[in-house]
Amino acid sequence: MSELIADCSDIPDSLCAESAVPLARSAEPWTVNEVCLAQVDDLEAYI
Repeated sequence: MSELIADCSDIPDSLCAESAVPLARSAEPWTVNEVCLAQVDDLEAYI
């Protein structure tokens, strides 16, 4: 593992593009609606 870390540290900064990693986005709020509830309506039958 230490050899891998050493190899990675030798990569020039010019090859490490900051834009390659997308920025984190906030998730939309999630709520249970009738469609979600209908998918697990008979859940007890499967447990």
